[in-house]
Amino acid sequence: MFHKEGQRIIITAFILVCSVVMLAHYFIGTPWLKLSLQIVALVILILILQFFRNPTRKVIKNFDDILAPVDGKVVVIEEVEETEYFKDRRIQVSIFMSPINVHVTRYPSSGVIKFSKYHPGKYLVAWHPKSSEENERTTIVVNTPKFGDILYRQIAGAAARRIVNYAEVGESVQQGDDAGFIKFGSRVDLFLPLDSVICVKLHQKVIGAKTCIATTKVEKDHED
Repeated sequence: MFHKEGQRIIITAFILVCSVVMLAHYFIGTPWLKLSLQIVALVILILILQFFRNPTRKVIKNFDDILAPVDGKVVVIEEVEETEYFKDRRIQVSIFMSPINVHVTRYPSSGVIKFSKYHPGKYLVAWHPKSSEENERTTIVVNTPKFGDILYRQIAGAAARRIVNYAEVGESVQQGDDAGFIKFGSRVDLFLPLDSVICVKLHQKVIGAKTCIATTKVEKDHED
């Protein structure tokens, strides 16, 4: 299954690849050159298909957990000052997506969208410390039943040139549902309340709508 944001690119790539394969077959006489061009064209098509893949994931919705909004690797876990919306201290958890990761953004929790804003900006590499504040990005705040307001931010990187955000203020959203797409690599930052119990470690690989990023202290204390 492929994401709808990739449909036009996939169709265009398929037509171009078929054209290259056919033209090479009929108009290039050198066997090794013909085969090389055909293989390169097919590899490019495969890479585009894998980039826009959108695997179906069954989500067990849970108000006590914040799930990973994207696939990738945890690159930041720290207490920071969130300056755009909360203007106070929050726990930031950042997930970096490489070009081979699934790039669908999913809602980390069920709730109501309170804030959704697009910011034009630079295209610094996604792991740059200033990328969260200076790169092209979208900021979304979800009011959740257990965590209160949580914020996630889609951030463009050096290669990512388009962020797609479906969140609209006032909309009720469900944990794990499709929230958008970031084309060609980047990262997503989560900003959570200070009393959140973080369930992941630095450099851990996470799976969107599957891996628990944080849980509530109530649940943690009950387990203890």
